[in-house]
Amino acid sequence: MFTKKNKYFLFIESIKDISLENIKIRNKFSIIYRNTKKAEDLNNLLKFRRYCKLKAIKFYIANNYQLAASLNADGIYLSSFNKSLASLFYRKINFKVIGSAHNFREIALKKKQGCSFVLLSKLFMVDYDKKAPYLGILKFNNFSKISGKLIPLGGINTNNLNSLRNVSCEGFALLSEVKKKPAKIFSRLF
Repeated sequence: MFTKKNKYFLFIESIKDISLENIKIRNKFSIIYRNTKKAEDLNNLLKFRRYCKLKAIKFYIANNYQLAASLNADGIYLSSFNKSLASLFYRKINFKVIGSAHNFREIALKKKQGCSFVLLSKLFMVDYDKKAPYLGILKFNNFSKISGKLIPLGGINTNNLNSLRNVSCEGFALLSEVKKKPAKIFSRLF
């Protein structure tokens, strides 16, 4: 049996990557829209945003304050390469700020940027790069004790969801598994 967490962060690159009908639980899910390829129609994004509000799903935009403001998003997501301190301005206008990091230095920077949550990558080995370093559960828990509110990201899939009960965190973030097997992953989360 999978241990339930309080927060689930789902990364999408297109609004077609996810079907919001699969999400039944309110106030636990946050969608991070991180489109780096082709710009989507603003009207479609607005409809998607409204539907997120109806289903009580938080909606964040990655590294694009203007788009986040025009969509009336819940906040902004700052990726690990975003080193700007302009995010302090976003908090003043009631934007939640979340960020991602790979090490202590980046975690400290995200705290300076005012991030309420920091997504720490990579928890498990990822399929696309078997040689890339990853933290593992013990190292993540040690980081979490020192740094506070950390959310694991990277390598989390349907095969290792049960391992998350050993991770001391409020939730977790999914990236590639949302695109690969959305129905299967959602059925495991409820």
